[in-house]
Amino acid sequence: MLLGIEPYHLWRDEEDHSKGDYKDGVPLQPTYEQQDEIFQAFIERYPNLKCIARHVRYAHSGSENSLKAFMWYEGHTFESKLFTFNILDRVGGGDAFASGLIYAMIHKYKPMDMVNFAVASSAIKHTIHGDANITDDAKSIRNLMNMNYDIKR
Repeated sequence: MLLGIEPYHLWRDEEDHSKGDYKDGVPLQPTYEQQDEIFQAFIERYPNLKCIARHVRYAHSGSENSLKAFMWYEGHTFESKLFTFNILDRVGGGDAFASGLIYAMIHKYKPMDMVNFAVASSAIKHTIHGDANITDDAKSIRNLMNMNYDIKR
């Protein structure tokens, strides 16, 4: 499993790095097609990967962000819903994404539910003070995952 795609390099030519990285020119908020192309390059280079996932941040202001995620799993790229929220504490959001994804995998969620649960876990963490998602209420995360509303705490 590969979580995040930075700082990993996907050199176009392993012998000549001057030819650049496959990710060169891809924006921080890629389209589905751009992200799928990057995931395919990772799979070609590292065929033993079973899952690649990353979240994408949209900073509307210092206190309001949105998150969504992309995940390659079982030969397909999945794109989550977009979650918008007010930030109490941003530290630990990536860890909450990773742990949410692992939780969803362990509990055998469907792929779209896995990526949405992971992003919802991160969004909820942003509304909790401290560097860990201290909630153990998977039902609340699933409710957020299945609804398209902003988090208000």
